[in-house]
Amino acid sequence: MSREFWSGVGVDIETALGTALVVTAISKANPGVLSYTGTDPTAGQYVLLKVAGMHQVNKRVFRIANVVGASNTFELEGEDTTDYDSFISGSAEVITFGASMTNAQDIDAEGGEPEFTDLTTIHDRVRSSAPTVVSEMTIKFGTLFDPADPAVVEMKKATFKLATRCVLLRFAGGSKMAFNAYVSAAGVPTGSAQQVVKSGITFKAQGLPTIYST
Repeated sequence: MSREFWSGVGVDIETALGTALVVTAISKANPGVLSYTGTDPTAGQYVLLKVAGMHQVNKRVFRIANVVGASNTFELEGEDTTDYDSFISGSAEVITFGASMTNAQDIDAEGGEPEFTDLTTIHDRVRSSAPTVVSEMTIKFGTLFDPADPAVVEMKKATFKLATRCVLLRFAGGSKMAFNAYVSAAGVPTGSAQQVVKSGITFKAQGLPTIYST
């Protein structure tokens, strides 16, 4: 089994979204097939979905596979939508990852665990519970302070606009993780005497991340 390490990791940041494709259908299949109207995307590109009905894919980032221009369809690579809710309407925007973080030093991630509600009645002698929603994924980076860094500039824009940005993590072993998140990157310098000046960046993911082995 291959192992990934926090070394040689690429962190790419969205700098632009393409003209929205109108999504007309998403099949319940493995993988899910998306039908659209608009300019054909290219296999290997990433798209941000904004969807009603099939909430499991809403606000998430997916890699495109097997584009068929004649039928205006493409696959959501690796995503099994068989048991998802029924699609109603939506859009897909091709992502340009035009900036990369180069100053990250440490990372802390949490979230993705289900939250539980108490189902215990007065008749029970043992508590019971059931999962409801999944907690949001939060990723925090400690970075070297560099206000001119292109990725930092882009994330500060998102911070002040209260906007999301798509993020792609590329691990040295080939694995990839893509997600859409609100960004907190005010650029405030921190640190201690005789230590390098740092700044913090936080991503609050909207929906679950999408993970690829290659």
